[in-house]
Amino acid sequence: MAAQSLLSESLLGWSIFTFILLIILAFCWVYIRKFQSRQESEVVSTITAICALSIALITSALLPVDIFLVSFMKYPNGTYKEWAANNLTRGQIEDTVLYGYYTLYSFILFCVFLWIPFVYFYYEERDDDNGNKCSQVKNALKYTIGFAIVCVVLLLIGAFVPLEAPPGQNSTQWEKVQYLFEELGSSHGLPALSFSISTLTLIGMLAVITYTAYGMSVLPLNLIKGTRSVVYERLENTEDIDDVEHQIEKLKSKQCTDGRPLSSRDRNNLQELEGKLQVLRRRGRHLEIAERNCCTKVGSALRPLKILLGVFFILVALLFTVALFISNLDKALHSAGISSGFIIFGTNLTNPLNELLLALQPVFPLDYILITIITMYFVVTSMAGIRNMGIWFFWIRLYKIRPKKTRPQALLFLCMILLLIVLHTSYMIYSLAPQYVMYGSQKYLVQMPSAGPASGNATSGTTRTCDADAPEDQCTVTRSYLFLHKFWFFSTIYYFGNWAFIGAFLVGLVVSCCRGKKSVIEGEVEADDSDLSDDEYVH
Repeated sequence: MAAQSLLSESLLGWSIFTFILLIILAFCWVYIRKFQSRQESEVVSTITAICALSIALITSALLPVDIFLVSFMKYPNGTYKEWAANNLTRGQIEDTVLYGYYTLYSFILFCVFLWIPFVYFYYEERDDDNGNKCSQVKNALKYTIGFAIVCVVLLLIGAFVPLEAPPGQNSTQWEKVQYLFEELGSSHGLPALSFSISTLTLIGMLAVITYTAYGMSVLPLNLIKGTRSVVYERLENTEDIDDVEHQIEKLKSKQCTDGRPLSSRDRNNLQELEGKLQVLRRRGRHLEIAERNCCTKVGSALRPLKILLGVFFILVALLFTVALFISNLDKALHSAGISSGFIIFGTNLTNPLNELLLALQPVFPLDYILITIITMYFVVTSMAGIRNMGIWFFWIRLYKIRPKKTRPQALLFLCMILLLIVLHTSYMIYSLAPQYVMYGSQKYLVQMPSAGPASGNATSGTTRTCDADAPEDQCTVTRSYLFLHKFWFFSTIYYFGNWAFIGAFLVGLVVSCCRGKKSVIEGEVEADDSDLSDDEYVH
């Protein structure tokens, strides 16, 4: 009976994960195809982008499964279910989740350091080698080896970073070397992978501060403000075309009147005006298509729903910011400081999001639905941030993310950034709801002596929510939490990164409020586009 119950509970958790997996694969295919350039699309880059994006989203979906499994080991009264009464059985289930994390994290390392760099440099070398495939592969491998060397160095550093106190000063050199090898052998090399992933998570933290913080403000405000009227935009564009044509005719008539060639300054002005006229005419064609498009009409009809959705998103963003501020303040006041990585067990200040998740526990499966929504919210807002900002390297814009016109290299960059963001998302969610991410909805039973003189030595059981004060054998910690806190110095950097995230969100909120409405054809027409690029819109 216990074995059947164990099988059913495990199947339920992994069935939910499989269902989410199918949804993720379908979403990734639609998302990549939406932004992919039809003129420069390649099968290999498309498959790489879809697979990398799928791995990112699947990794983010594993956290709710982890919380679900540890929570389902216990009844609401705090006792273990029959199939989870054995410590060995509970360990096997959690090890399954742990191996899932390490498998997906290994795939992320493979994508970030080998697969994506190779495909990226392969297409970068395509134009320079005039179609010489062998030369393309050779040059791409040459650059990819550099990334592989960085990966190996990180794995070696992680393998030999001691997690316990090293031998004293009086130890011999051999004892110190032997200690390092014992550290490596006792951990089976898992800290090596953990260190590499944590290093990538630091880069992901920078991407979260840059893109996710801005996306959390720009996505809801764009929904609330909406887009400009397509009729008004067409009228304004027509007036601009007439004005530019008048200036061109004025310059040409000047040449005919004087009978002399135009000066270099006038020729430059004429070229600029003709280029501007081409952009305005392309813009006019796109506006005409948008006015006839049924999606534009449906979007106008759904305007009230978009406003409500935008208000909901901005409230969620403000809730996250407040919860993150309280969590960081709690760490600043009640942790042991920098040397401990600002780690605290449980919560000492009232965290609204953590309390909401705990309050939803009695109504299955509302708390799991909410934690899944939170996870996907971070991913969606990150996509919105990248979509609106483009891909930057410091102050240099590398690529723009535009519907149907995004280059293969830009899509690969997009997927790599999302992979790094997802790595940091788990720590962000832990910061928002630390107690819930550690223990889920687990409770434990406390035996207390009964009150009254007639009770004698009788005891009564009291149910409490799992926290750091609970006995070790009564509450199971999620594997996500254990993975996040393997190296204290990374936790310290993440702590300060959370403060930077709060500041970036507030700045992004001010910037988004000050910006006007977007064009209905935002991102479709740029000055460096060719007329051929309009074919995929016109036909």
